[in-house]
Amino acid sequence: MKRITESESHYRDLELQSTRELLTGINREDQTVSLAVEKEIPQIEQLVDQTVERMQNGGRLFYLGAGTSGRLGIVDASECPPTFGVPHGMVIGLIAGGDSAIRKAVEFAEDDREQGWKDLLEYNVSKNDVVVGIAASGTTPYVLGALEKAKEQGILTGGISCNPESPLSQLADIAITPVVGPEFVTGSTRMKSGTAQKLVLNMLSTAIMIRLGRVRGNRMVDMQLTNNKLVDRGTRMIMEATGLDETTAASLLEKHGSVRAAVDSVKNIIK
Repeated sequence: MKRITESESHYRDLELQSTRELLTGINREDQTVSLAVEKEIPQIEQLVDQTVERMQNGGRLFYLGAGTSGRLGIVDASECPPTFGVPHGMVIGLIAGGDSAIRKAVEFAEDDREQGWKDLLEYNVSKNDVVVGIAASGTTPYVLGALEKAKEQGILTGGISCNPESPLSQLADIAITPVVGPEFVTGSTRMKSGTAQKLVLNMLSTAIMIRLGRVRGNRMVDMQLTNNKLVDRGTRMIMEATGLDETTAASLLEKHGSVRAAVDSVKNIIK
């Protein structure tokens, strides 16, 4: 299999370029990423709709990856509870090598074809759930082994990779494959490939949460109030939705603990 992600960079003699030339080249390449992701919207749509259906019946979304891909999945999963107010166990990110691999690479962890499924079993993964493998190359054994087992158990699988016709894109029930071409630094898939994966994950989780009713209008009405900035934002959202003054809005937010509940309490009084 020819790996586009490993193909030769379009740029030569990088060490001889000026800082401006380097930055301009990187930026030029980055501008192609969103166009590659755009072509995958039909596949992303399928995965969103089928995941929403399962989550409405108590299912969960699992992300599985190694290295940069695993870290991106963990970042997306970890941001769902504070942003949308969902339980921490609803979207779960797993990385080859375990939590220690989030900060420091664990040698050969991604080459273990059995461990991914073992990691999923710790969460009692079932047919209600969705397992999404993330691998820029589309060849990571940790991811492929997990998806193979998941499919055997009748679990819906998705794959996010950047090599068309890779093992992952052929294995996953729904394959999302933004082809971003050669990296600026040959083979450095934390760059364009990582950016493409991040964009796809943003689209997946955000669209899923909106479809599940976790956004009202365009506001994060279920966000967790974990710092003063978010409390201030929540207060403003209540003021905008109800016309109340800041003191009253802040008091309601403190009383009800969420923007949604605070706004609904006012609307119920008006009714």
